[in-house]
Amino acid sequence: MDRVFNKVRNLDAYPKINEDFYSRTLSGGVITLVASIAMFLLFFSELGLYLHTVTDTKLVVDTSRGEKLHINFDITFPAVSCTLLSLDAMDISGEQHLDIRHDIIKKRIDSNGKVIEERKEGIGGPQIEKPLQRHGGRLEHNETYCGSCFGAEASDDECCNSCEEVREAYRRKGWGLTNPDLIDQCKREGFAQKIKDEEGEGCNVYGSLEVNKVAGNFHFVKSFHQSSIHIPDLLAFSEDSYNISHKINKLSFGDYYPGKVNPLDGVHWYQENPNGMYQYFLKVVPTIYTSVRGHTIQSNQFSVTEHYKSPEIGRRSLPGVFFFYDLSPIKVTFTETHISFLHFLTNVCAIVGGIFTVAGIVDSFVYHGHKALRKKMEIGKLG
Repeated sequence: MDRVFNKVRNLDAYPKINEDFYSRTLSGGVITLVASIAMFLLFFSELGLYLHTVTDTKLVVDTSRGEKLHINFDITFPAVSCTLLSLDAMDISGEQHLDIRHDIIKKRIDSNGKVIEERKEGIGGPQIEKPLQRHGGRLEHNETYCGSCFGAEASDDECCNSCEEVREAYRRKGWGLTNPDLIDQCKREGFAQKIKDEEGEGCNVYGSLEVNKVAGNFHFVKSFHQSSIHIPDLLAFSEDSYNISHKINKLSFGDYYPGKVNPLDGVHWYQENPNGMYQYFLKVVPTIYTSVRGHTIQSNQFSVTEHYKSPEIGRRSLPGVFFFYDLSPIKVTFTETHISFLHFLTNVCAIVGGIFTVAGIVDSFVYHGHKALRKKMEIGKLG
């Protein structure tokens, strides 16, 4: 056993020197101190690099199919009332959604931006049908309106064209009008009164949309819908009130991930001239973000250009804010990584060993140089 230990002892690459033969110098102490400080600084620098995550970026072709595009928005219109604000979406596949109401919340705001009312009842005006004629049908083009009195007519040719005329016909019959909401004229006049009550107000709209992952657009227009057909009957109200000034508090496609930048967040546009269309053209880039722990987020980035289209003289245009989006065929993937522990350990060993070796070389050079210089000085004195 002793023979084995002796053989192992002969393999020692670090032979020990008796402390009696040590010669400590001032220069060696200074070099050791500087080398120790350098070791600590480089060690903590390497530790910071080890703890810091690095994001690798790759571009690949987007081969996904049948997915949905999630759009989040928060937009304030200081000069458009909530009743008249309508949100529509359509895409190149032919699918369209008019007067979207689900997952939408709107706030009525006054001229100072203070919230008057907040409700989750959809966005846009109610579905106002064409006026009901006396014969039971709806008012068509080039027809004269003659509203029904709902059984209270005094003669066959009597018309009730307002809610008050229906009330008067009921009074003459001795009937009570218990539910005006069931009367077509009262229902329509209630909508008009609601618009008048909200005159001068603004609207903050926020929520989300889920649309097909194809090119399309969504837009906020000042209109109401009639008979399920999108008809901007804006001429019934003041032309001067078509102010589409707006502030985009937030607009994003998909979920948030670290480092995501939405270029339209906080953008404010003030309209100087009435009417017109403000258009945003968005290029949406599918994005996958994978964290260092392996959590994956499916999202999107986008770039934007904008254009204001002034109203043309003699032509009736639809004022509003339009967002036209198109999808990029290239997908961006972000993957968080950090240096492996073995790589960190290797770098630390290289730092310690390298500095120790260099410090030894410098110390040897200083020591022998000082020794040679002192020897020359002694020879000079003897001579």
